[in-house]
Amino acid sequence: MTAFWLSFKLATITTVLLLIICTPLAWWLARTRLGIKPWIEALVTLPIVLPPTVMGFYLLLLLGPEGWLGGFWVQLTGNALTFSFTGLVIASMVYSLPFVVQPLQNGFAAINPRMQEAARTLGARPIEVFLTITMPLAKRGILTAVVLGFAHTLGEFGVVLMVGGNIPGETKVIAIEIYNQVEMLNYQQAHVLSALLLLLAFALILLMYVINHRSARHD
Repeated sequence: MTAFWLSFKLATITTVLLLIICTPLAWWLARTRLGIKPWIEALVTLPIVLPPTVMGFYLLLLLGPEGWLGGFWVQLTGNALTFSFTGLVIASMVYSLPFVVQPLQNGFAAINPRMQEAARTLGARPIEVFLTITMPLAKRGILTAVVLGFAHTLGEFGVVLMVGGNIPGETKVIAIEIYNQVEMLNYQQAHVLSALLLLLAFALILLMYVINHRSARHD
């Protein structure tokens, strides 16, 4: 249960932080025509195609005490980012980034710009247009981003193992616990944990599709 709780905590924090960071990025990607856009999109999509071990290795170098981000963190707090929950959150954000950015970008791109222009001509400020027009119209993309970001973080293994290690109560999430049970040839316990994770992931994705289809019918 400790591993489950830690996984839920990690997935929740990662998803919330990614929503805050990725929403303006996705909005910009959905609207910009600058030539740098394909480069940014390729960079955002990179975690999907890179093996987790490659991503984990470079994150380990970046977050380690000798890395520029890890070294700065050590000077600031006196603690290392590697093999810590904070480092796990940063690594999870990088690895789950495309699963949040892309649904948000698709949701924003599907909005008719004339609706936003009409609100602006009526005197609405940009922030009011975004909160009252853009966000409600992009609700299906937002829900998809939340579910995919949460579910993907919940099932992480390779990046988590390389950056966070296997510290009980600190970095040992449910995927690591399943790996430990398999290593000990305790297949029954590994099956129980895997089945719970499988059912949870399926339930989240099913809920996402049900809500999005109902929303589409009412629009």
